[in-house]
Amino acid sequence: MTIEQIKQRFGIIGHSEQLNRAIDIAVQVAPTDLSVLITGESGSGKENMPQIIHQLSARKHNKYIAVNCGAIPEGTIDSELFGHEKGSFTGATDTRKGYFEVADGGTIFLDEVAELPLTTQVRLLRVLETGEFLKVGSSKPQKTNVRITAATNVNIPKAINENKFREDLYYRLNTVPIEVPPLRARKNDIHLLFRKFSADFADKYRMPSVQLTEEATVLLLKYRWPGNVRQLKNVTEQISVIEKHKLITAEVLLTYLPENSEASLPVLYSGDKDGMTERDILYKVLFDMKKDVADLKKVVFQVIKSDSKPNKEEINDQVFDRLYGEQDNLSSIERRLELAQFNEDKTQKRSNSNFTEDVVGFRKTDNPEEKNDYHEIVIEEEESLSISDTEKKLIKKALEKHGGKRKYAAEDLGISERTLYRKIKEYDIEQ
Repeated sequence: MTIEQIKQRFGIIGHSEQLNRAIDIAVQVAPTDLSVLITGESGSGKENMPQIIHQLSARKHNKYIAVNCGAIPEGTIDSELFGHEKGSFTGATDTRKGYFEVADGGTIFLDEVAELPLTTQVRLLRVLETGEFLKVGSSKPQKTNVRITAATNVNIPKAINENKFREDLYYRLNTVPIEVPPLRARKNDIHLLFRKFSADFADKYRMPSVQLTEEATVLLLKYRWPGNVRQLKNVTEQISVIEKHKLITAEVLLTYLPENSEASLPVLYSGDKDGMTERDILYKVLFDMKKDVADLKKVVFQVIKSDSKPNKEEINDQVFDRLYGEQDNLSSIERRLELAQFNEDKTQKRSNSNFTEDVVGFRKTDNPEEKNDYHEIVIEEEESLSISDTEKKLIKKALEKHGGKRKYAAEDLGISERTLYRKIKEYDIEQ
């Protein structure tokens, strides 16, 4: 039997390679009695795989029982799976057979197997290893010939690390692993499934089949579908029943997607940072630089007050490290502003024989007895706080550097040519 024939028999829609691979493994392992662990996200269609395994095995004429382990209360799960003796607990008025006894010779599918309590996991491990189990309230072991298939949407290795799942049970169940892909990994199957579901619901409710516009189809494919096939089926049914107009637009489809769907859809980057304009970002950078300079004054002053004599190169290194070592995450325009400021300061230092520093200055005394000492000169004149003046100055320098060519000047400043043109007009800069 081919994979396409199996899909038709079990109502599986899709042509994804990952889906075909999962079906192929199920077909190959079906004739054996190996235990199988099926993994995949909730709603991805894991329940189809154990049915394929059972129907293509020698056990197909015996019972197939699917058990949702997460839906059975912890206090009764042992009784449901393994049965109980009369009087074994309050309310046990009769002896009861469990699923492992009823399905003898057949297949049991344990869905959400990671939800089993640890005590029940020990019992299940014994069945897998010896084929024996004990009813609740009984000391007499019973034999069973059951093939176990299990499924989970939980990361079992993580659950093992958290002591929520037994490692030995995991390796017994995971003899043959099958991974069912999520719907978002089957992009080409999404519209195909929607059309199949819409046709089925049209027949069920005796109404025309819904169809999607081109924009709605794009939205359908871009959405992440966290609920996978189950969610897509539910949305299709809602639209089929509620909408009177059967041609569905993107606006209509969006109303049926969860409110957090925008977070799951691709968005265009506007260029703003947290709603800040380019000028706001530039202002913030300059004020941050001002704060750094104030911090530098304190650092250098502490160096001067220390017992060791200040070294001009050491202070230069501290300034350089401060400006560059802590600013690796700035944007290109921020780094250009810092570099321009640093180069300008360095040029002024080299041209001043008395080593006058913008932050803290030093000079030698005229007293011969103190010729090797340095005295502190704190510059009283406060630097300009006008951001517009600084911005205008940088633009002029860039234009002069590139001979008035706005394209290259804009690239050097790290802004767009359009923004540069606007700023030239704004500051009335002559070219």
